[in-house]
Order: sequence, then C-alpha cells, then structure tokens
Amino acid sequence: MTAAPTWIAMQTRQLLAQQGHAWLLHGPSGLGQYRLALELARAWLCDRPSGAGACGECPSCHAVDVRGHTDLCVLMPETIMLELGWPLGEKAQAEIDEKKRKPSREIRVEALRDAIEFAQRTSGRGQGKVVLVYPAERMNAVAANALLKTLEEPAGELRFVLASEAAHQLLPTIRSRCLGHTMIWPEAAEATSWLQQHGVKPTEVAALLRAAGGRPDDALGYAQAGLDTRTWSQLPKSLARGDAGPLANWPPAQAVDALSKLCHDLLAVKSGAAPRFFASGDLPPAASFAALSEWSRELVRTARTVEHPFNAGLMLENLVSRARLALNSRP
Repeated sequence: MTAAPTWIAMQTRQLLAQQGHAWLLHGPSGLGQYRLALELARAWLCDRPSGAGACGECPSCHAVDVRGHTDLCVLMPETIMLELGWPLGEKAQAEIDEKKRKPSREIRVEALRDAIEFAQRTSGRGQGKVVLVYPAERMNAVAANALLKTLEEPAGELRFVLASEAAHQLLPTIRSRCLGHTMIWPEAAEATSWLQQHGVKPTEVAALLRAAGGRPDDALGYAQAGLDTRTWSQLPKSLARGDAGPLANWPPAQAVDALSKLCHDLLAVKSGAAPRFFASGDLPPAASFAALSEWSRELVRTARTVEHPFNAGLMLENLVSRARLALNSRP
C-alpha cells in the first residue's frame, strides 16, 4: 500500500490519539474518506502500531493490503468492492458469475448479517476486530437497522469506522452512536504535489482541481478517466448551443454531475459569488435565476435515479435539451 497523502496522515494521527469504538468520517466526495478509514483499520489491527499509524511491514498490515485479514470486515456495495479489489462472499460471487444478478450498488442486508456474525467471533490475531463501512449512506433503512444493535453494544474488542460522502442520509440513530470527524480539505500545494506524484501533468493539475472543486481524489479520478480539460472549459458554451458533443462518451452519472457543477457556478455568479468549477470566462451570459433554480432542482431529482437502467442516449439528449433551455433563459 502506498504512503498516505500528507493530509490523510495528519488526520490518522489525530484520530488514533483519541478513544472511541466507532468513528463516522464525513464530508464531500473526493477528500479521502475511504483512505482514512482504511488507515485507521490498519493501525488498529497492526502488530506494531505507532502514534502515526500502522507499521506497514508486519503480517497484519500485509493481510490488510492483500485484502485477506480475518479480523477486518468490509461492508461496501458490491460494485465498489469489485472496483477496489475486495473479495465478495462465496455465495454473492457465485450469483454474479452465474449471471443470476448484477453486482449491487447498495450495501446488501445479507452482507450486514454476515458482519453481525463476524462481530460475534473471536479475534483471529488477538488485536481486536474492525468493521469498515463505505460509503455508509449506501445502507438502506433495513440494513442500517440491522447494524444498529451491534454498533450500540459491540462484542469484545470490536471497532467500527464508517465513511460517508452524504452523512445526512444516514439514520440519526447511526450518527448519534459514532464519534464524528469532518474531513479536512488539503492545501492547494499538498493536492498539487500529490497529483503530480500520481502522474498528472503539471499543466493539467490546476484545471483538474478546479473541475473537481478542489477535491484531490476526484481530480485524480478525472485524470485517470482521461478528462480533457480543454473540453471541460468549453462545456458551458457548448451546452448553451445545444451541442451534446462534449458529453457524448460520458456515463450518465458523470454527465449529471458536470451539469450540476455548471448550474452551481451560474447560480453563484447570479448571487455575486465567484464560480468554483469553471473559470468565469468559460461561462455563458447570465440566465434567469428562476430558470436556473428550477434546473438545479431537476438535476437533484435526476441524480437520485441516474444509475437506473435507462437508455443512456435518450437520457443524454434530454439532459442537453434541458440545459440549453435553462442556459438561454432571459434574466
């Protein structure tokens, strides 16, 4: 496992110095909730931990790094587990391999039941056990309630770390039983250095960080996905012309996210604030505040269902048409 970014390492030290059996790490996406949660889990399970975290060299650290630690239970949507290299349960993997169903985008109740059974077992390595939940808001109400009792009365040396990018969606009872930690935003110089260490071209860093709203994980994701920063800067005026070209190969969720950022910036400018995701010169002329507000509400509703199996082409056509109407409305 590569060394943690400086801002994650700092937060790891801060949290390890405090007591508590359950943490809720929360903040906007792209700030490293998952990485911080994993750093805490590694440190709690490490054979030779220090105030700075796990040693990174002991058998326990190696077991975490190869996704095989018997005292670590990871609860994630199956789509994210596969993306991050965590193994699925034998039954779940068989169902997916046999095409009986697709990987779940939510944390399944069956996985919660396995976690509850895990909580009752004895620690295999004697350093306690850890349950890591990410993104915690992907638990539905049934799954969250299944976790609640174990969270309230953990058996033995059991710790929880929940990481969320939308903590307001969690049950209040879940939030109240965890110590909360708001993720820290890195300094621009830290984020720039980290992105360059991960192969992002120096000439692209500033534009990618702007597109990501200053969130380094999201900026790196854009770079790895091949986002053309020139195309990003041309996006607002292209949409005002009704040109869907810049979004042609984007997944629907990414397209809705880009439109939401554009709408945010236009509303910010209308309110006298500076844009966050686009340069001022990239934005089209001012549109109607009422039309932009209604467009913003529509995008929020669309984001809730964007991962459903709609026709992507028709969805994109509708998104671009709606954007054009909003962007060309009269002030």
